Amino acid sequence: MDRILRMIMRRLVNKGVDSGIKAMARRGKTGEDTEQDRELERRGRQNSKNLRQASRVIKRINRF
Repeated sequence: MDRILRMIMRRLVNKGVDSGIKAMARRGKTGEDTEQDRELERRGRQNSKNLRQASRVIKRINRF
């Protein structure tokens, strides 16, 4: 029973971390786009992609 609860809690926490990373990547968007804004968005998407990959690796390590 304890294993099942830990598994469910781990999944919920992991989903929360993923949604938090996505929310931080989307924060502060406006309708006006300049070249500088697009570059910042691209970097933000790239950073969030890297964070998601890192969190996946950490999740995989924590399984053991």
